Formats: sequence, C-alpha cells, structure tokens
Amino acid sequence: MFGLAFIFGLWLWLGFGISGNWLYTKLVLVAVLLTYFTWSGRLLKQAPAALPSSRTLRLLNELPVFVLLVVIYLVLAKPF
Repeated sequence: MFGLAFIFGLWLWLGFGISGNWLYTKLVLVAVLLTYFTWSGRLLKQAPAALPSSRTLRLLNELPVFVLLVVIYLVLAKPF
C-alpha cells in the first residue's frame, strides 16, 4: 500500500503541478511516519526481552495517529 500511495503521490505532484509549502511539510511528516514504522517493525523483530514496557508501547502506538491527523489537516486545509 505504501508503494501505491508513493506512486500516486508522485503522479499528483509532478503530473498536475500541485505545490505549496504545505506539500513539503506533508512530505516531511510522511517521511517521519515511514521512519517510525520501519523502526517499530525492527523493534518487534527483536527478542521479547528487549521490548519496552507495555505502557511505553501503548504511548508509541498513539504517536502516528497524531502525526497522521496533522497530515490530513495539511491536505484538506492547505494552510500555507
């Protein structure tokens, strides 16, 4: 799914000339989300003893939701 989203995003950006500072901010936040998901996937592949506490994992589970809400706001409102 990430590959399709990436391809369609490039198509919209390059094919239709969509631009603006909101787009660059959104792209940075998407890169942050990709880094987070890669990091969390590697964390889960480690031995169970190396995992953080359940409270920490619950907090880390909520971080991408807030970043995603900011990304959605940037796409819909295009504030700058």
